Amino acid sequence: MDVIEALRMSWRSITDHKLRSALTTLGVIIGVAAVIAFVTLGASLQADIVQTLAGDTTDVMYVSAESQTEGEIGVLPSRGQAVFTDRDVDRIRRIDGVENAVPVGGFATAGVAHGDDTVGRQFVTVTTPGYFGVNDQTIVAGRTFRSGQREVVVNQQAARMFRGNVSVGDEITFTRAGSGEELNATVVGIAKSPDRSGRVQSLVGDDRPAIYAPADPYYERTVIAPSTRSEQRVYAQVLVRVDDVERIEAVQGRVYSYLTQRSDARVLKAQGNQFEVLTHEQIVDQIERISATFTAYITGVAVISLVVGAIGIANIILVSVTERTREIGVMKAIGARRRDIIQLFLLEAILLGLLGSAIGSVVGLASGALATAVIGLPLEVRPIWFVVAVVVGLLVGIASGLYPAWSAARTDPIEALRHE
Repeated sequence: MDVIEALRMSWRSITDHKLRSALTTLGVIIGVAAVIAFVTLGASLQADIVQTLAGDTTDVMYVSAESQTEGEIGVLPSRGQAVFTDRDVDRIRRIDGVENAVPVGGFATAGVAHGDDTVGRQFVTVTTPGYFGVNDQTIVAGRTFRSGQREVVVNQQAARMFRGNVSVGDEITFTRAGSGEELNATVVGIAKSPDRSGRVQSLVGDDRPAIYAPADPYYERTVIAPSTRSEQRVYAQVLVRVDDVERIEAVQGRVYSYLTQRSDARVLKAQGNQFEVLTHEQIVDQIERISATFTAYITGVAVISLVVGAIGIANIILVSVTERTREIGVMKAIGARRRDIIQLFLLEAILLGLLGSAIGSVVGLASGALATAVIGLPLEVRPIWFVVAVVVGLLVGIASGLYPAWSAARTDPIEALRHE
């Protein structure tokens, strides 16, 4: 039988049962649409995060001591175990290629009060005045705090968290969690968070109220430094800015070498923890891996709909074989071969699969575009998935049509002609 004639007959069978054909392809449409929508949404989110971070501090490294679990699931390096002494920070600052290094620690508060208004639990970040330059935060009002003074800097979100906005020169009181000690401070500056989009800010915490204070006099976490046998403050993280981004890998190696060979932290860290010296590029790679894994998981769930769609096509082709038993007998009686019968019904199944994939691709792209618009993400389309959708439609049609077509080809022409 001529392929064109077989296609014409298959298409006529589909159009003669429009409602049934539409319901049959619905499973494939939903499956392909879900896959395209989730892949588009995942790609858009990944592109937005990477694009936003691409303009971030590419010359900054994040130094921490992480457990294996923490290091694998974090999007950005977390503030792990507090092991870096003042001596470690000073020695890292002296490493060739390092422009500045600042420690980062903190403590929890039971509440923060401004006037008659009190806000619940907050975290106070303790560091040095150089932190804002290293972390690309701009002081938009006032100045940075001075070490040894009871002064703090708040970000714009923290300045707005009270009923009356906090201004430079205002007094705030925070109560240290656990001990209940009340600490007074003067707000000397308002900081603007790094210029990241709202979604990325939520991801790394830059959209949350933040209070920054000098380690002296607010930070009380100390240890006996192994190298000097003296009492020193100990921090959970060190931010390191290099003087030349082209040398960042070399500086990264020197910092890691110091940590593993001569630092106090190598003695203080827990046995299962490892040093992490992450660059901007490595953080972006980590984000891409996490978002790709998430997208693959969601897409895998959506593929279940394709299986349901394949079963639906197989079922309807079997019904079509039963309905057209007499027609099959007539075709065989006038000389149609087994391969002609297989070709006819297989093409019908393939057409249903391709039709479902084509409609599903359009619906999926529209759904993905709508979702990204609602969330506020830039639309990122992966054309390869439309090719995949066509291939999937083809494979679904072949897989679901093989048995019904084979069954039709084995029909006995004499028995078929007796069929009413």
